[in-house]
Amino acid sequence: MPMYPELMIAPMRRELTQIGFLEMRNAEEVDTQLQHANGTVLVVVNSMCGCAAGKARPGIALALQNEIKPDKLTTVFAGQDPEATSKARGYFVGMPPSSPSVALLKDGKLAYMLHRRDIEGRDASAIAADLAAAFEQHCK
Repeated sequence: MPMYPELMIAPMRRELTQIGFLEMRNAEEVDTQLQHANGTVLVVVNSMCGCAAGKARPGIALALQNEIKPDKLTTVFAGQDPEATSKARGYFVGMPPSSPSVALLKDGKLAYMLHRRDIEGRDASAIAADLAAAFEQHCK
């Protein structure tokens, strides 16, 4: 069951979907996008918190201005779409749950993970730099 009214969450969802992210709202959609994915897939675990709004989402948008970027952009919303979020986290083998967070999968395997602890206390440009470096390393 969602934690917040959808009306409150919709603008936070749009911050990612309007820049090209495909939203996955249930487990089936997650498996469709991730189970047999070739290439690189960015998976953003979006959230309601302030660090998602002021740091993570703006940092992700900045990182996507990089010349090298993932083949596919996807997102789930923690607390709102629990089934999808849980299923997506199943692809982040060995990583504890974290929201917001950003995972980069390469040919279905976790190649890079940015946890909440890597987002809090930093600005969007620092987060973008970390993500751009991960894109440079894993998305060529």
